Amino acid sequence: MGFKWQSLGRFLLLLSGFRGWMEALGIGRPPVPLLRPGKTRPVTQNQEQVDRRTGRLLGGRTDGRTDGQLAQTRLQEQVPWTDGRTDGRMDEEPGDASRPRGDAPHPSPGQGRRRQGKKKKKKERRKEKKKERKTKPPQGQTRRGKDKRHTYGDVEQLSSRAARVFSQRLGLQPGQTVAVFLPNEPTYVWTWLALAKLGCAMACLNYNVRGQALLHALAAARATFVLASTELQDALEEVLPDLQRDGVKVFYLSSTSPTPGVEALLPAIETASDEPLPGHYRAGITASSKAIYIYTSGTTGATCVLRAKFSASQFWDDCRRYNVTVIQYVGELMRYLCNTPKRDNDQKHGVRLAVGNGLRAEVWKEFLQRFGPISIWEFYGATEGNAGFINYTGKIGAVGRANAFLKSFAPFELIKYNVEQDEPIRDERGFCIRVRPGETGLLVIKITKNTPFYGYAGDSKKTEKKILRDVLVKGDAFFNSGDLLMMDHEKFVYFQDRVGDTFRWKGENVATTEVEATLAMVNFIREVNVYGVSVPGCEGKCGMAAIRLKPGMSFEGENLYAFTRETLPSYAAPRFVRIQEALEITGTFKQCKGNLVREGFDPDIIKDPLFFRDEKTKSYVPMNADIYAAIQEAKPIWGLIRHFCFLWGSL
Repeated sequence: MGFKWQSLGRFLLLLSGFRGWMEALGIGRPPVPLLRPGKTRPVTQNQEQVDRRTGRLLGGRTDGRTDGQLAQTRLQEQVPWTDGRTDGRMDEEPGDASRPRGDAPHPSPGQGRRRQGKKKKKKERRKEKKKERKTKPPQGQTRRGKDKRHTYGDVEQLSSRAARVFSQRLGLQPGQTVAVFLPNEPTYVWTWLALAKLGCAMACLNYNVRGQALLHALAAARATFVLASTELQDALEEVLPDLQRDGVKVFYLSSTSPTPGVEALLPAIETASDEPLPGHYRAGITASSKAIYIYTSGTTGATCVLRAKFSASQFWDDCRRYNVTVIQYVGELMRYLCNTPKRDNDQKHGVRLAVGNGLRAEVWKEFLQRFGPISIWEFYGATEGNAGFINYTGKIGAVGRANAFLKSFAPFELIKYNVEQDEPIRDERGFCIRVRPGETGLLVIKITKNTPFYGYAGDSKKTEKKILRDVLVKGDAFFNSGDLLMMDHEKFVYFQDRVGDTFRWKGENVATTEVEATLAMVNFIREVNVYGVSVPGCEGKCGMAAIRLKPGMSFEGENLYAFTRETLPSYAAPRFVRIQEALEITGTFKQCKGNLVREGFDPDIIKDPLFFRDEKTKSYVPMNADIYAAIQEAKPIWGLIRHFCFLWGSL
């Protein structure tokens, strides 16, 4: 979908107020370079960087300043920016990833420069800095296994050089779309900034995508150029004939090209001028111009540490090494951190704030107990959405809190939804019905000038499908989030489930997230994924749980039965259990349910251990072909009449 500069403005507005939003977008002042090399001064606890000419706060916030001040920070300071990639692995247990190579940990910006200032005179420092610029290798290259540090000034210069090459060598014009096919590395950022300086939209391609899916992503964004990494050579060459046939030009952002017919641009970038680009390149760019295409599945002013792949066992070591104060999480990432073996230094770190989404309440509590009093800002939003929430109060489980300002700027409603019919419930007049506090409802956000919905690139039908019309009055239009949320009496908002994940059984809606949160408390369960499966002869869907056991633990059918009977309504207790070595997740650490739903509970298809909830023995018993056949034929077997009465009657 198309992400516009105005969308970023809406988010900043909710956090920071109009002034921070206007300044962050640069509205009301002439076009300027996105980054400007400047002098660096130490920033330590309770200090801030201030422009000597204007007296404005420039960044480096490490204390508890307001978000309005944070939004006004600019990228015009040379604050170190680190590529923290080491082994490039994703793991959950220590020992899977090799220790980062290199010498002692890098000092913080303030501490390091103070120590240098005591040893060297200003003149000597200037000399060394000048010499370093001449001799250091191009910083657009990332070396695997070695730390690489970049300043914002470095990135400003690299992006200016790249922008010139993109303009003069590739002939890029404002408004064109360029697809970027790169792994997690600093090159990604200066490429993005270079395209922004030219007024070009960037299509962010998932580097795990291959074949037809990759071609579809390029076609959807109507990209005419692809900038790629040689690390993705095989994936690129697989679709290269199709791209060349369609007139899409492909380039590598490397020193040499391993692919005939694909030029390497880095030599030209290294020799290009690094002077700021003239403002006329962006003269036609406004707040509503497209900036980025982000493919839904499904952040400035400080040091940024990047790692190619997430490593749970090395995470806190990285935070200590690079003096990290703010972390970003998504999906199940926080659970993986909690699943690592405990250490004596779990609370010895400088992290004060965690920002992200998808954190379950039970993991939230465990995370705070283990890793200390870290402020957690859980937010809700969608890439294509026109509004969102953020919980800055620390209320466990909430994604935000409604207030008069938010409702006036971004009018939203929670409306009654029919899960079986997959549509909102309407009254006799044909309008949707608001839910009461404490009730779950579909989140819809009114489409207005302040909260526009731009839709999906190249898919007008899908765009129209996400719009609900005549919601409260004739002629209105709302964005259908596809998410079920609940607002309590204090106006705290809680995410409940995706519309497609919630299922209906015995006339009741079952929220998979609520069942998962309950089952996660079982002592032998490490991870759980709940979903609904179809049962012949029954309306709705029956609950099933895929479980990953804790190391050294075994499945206890009787204990699980007793636990679910005490903690869950009868209609919400899973009827089937599947034991897996690992649960499938997306690239953003969200659990996948699609394959599980399709495979159902057929023991001929599933090789994992399967269990069935047996009301007669009050336990989860091993699933076999006879039980499966009886369920398919809707008849009892081996005398378990009451067993199937439970399935079709007493549920």
